[in-house]
Amino acid sequence: MTLFTSDLDNTLIYSYKHDIGGKKRNVELYQGREISFVTEKTYSLLQEVKRRTLFVPVTTRSVEQYKRIDFGIGDIRYVLVCNGGLLLVDGEKDLSWYAASLDFVKPCLDELSRGMEILEKEPTRKFEIRFIENLFVFTKCSAPEKMIAVLKNQLDENLVDVFNNGEKIYVLPKSLDKGSAIRRFRKYLGADFVISAGDSEFDVPMIENADIGLIPSDFNWRLGSLKNKILRNVPGKIFSDFVLEKTLEFLV
Repeated sequence: MTLFTSDLDNTLIYSYKHDIGGKKRNVELYQGREISFVTEKTYSLLQEVKRRTLFVPVTTRSVEQYKRIDFGIGDIRYVLVCNGGLLLVDGEKDLSWYAASLDFVKPCLDELSRGMEILEKEPTRKFEIRFIENLFVFTKCSAPEKMIAVLKNQLDENLVDVFNNGEKIYVLPKSLDKGSAIRRFRKYLGADFVISAGDSEFDVPMIENADIGLIPSDFNWRLGSLKNKILRNVPGKIFSDFVLEKTLEFLV
């Protein structure tokens, strides 16, 4: 069995802030506003990918955030949300998967609590602190680079990772990354080949655990010692279109 596992934001879908040309369609509404889009080409290619293999979105979005997305390609049976900590099967949480994720996170709980304490006192914080599904910490800060430096200095990086995506701040257990999610899901379905696509530091473990990794032309995050094949997009081409074209080539 072959899996196509892909990050969503800036890999397959793009916010209204990104210019992806005029031939696009809305895939996400929030409070009545159209906020995320795919190119018409991506929409067409994704339908073909879904017809020919198993498409599994892998995202740091929460369940609620993921369920705002509608690709318009029919039901997607398996989705890994919360950085892989939750598996949705036909839209419902797989409780055994979630229970195992909570066990993986237990050794990191003290560091996650410490991270929340640091963020609670941070004057540049501009959003509530959320402990997403009791798996990882999320908030927003107006000075994210400064906040990341503080967290990395005060937290045990053997137990937790600290990332930011713009003003969004994440403190995640080392045991809860997209790479471990892919390894678990391979066993879950008995898959023997995985094609993965991603655009950010969150996606590095997933790319490293795939048989084929697809990354943007400006991907700057360091990849480890890899046995798999990494393909980099060409400058100027919309990444989502590249991802799906290359995936279809490997599905011939």
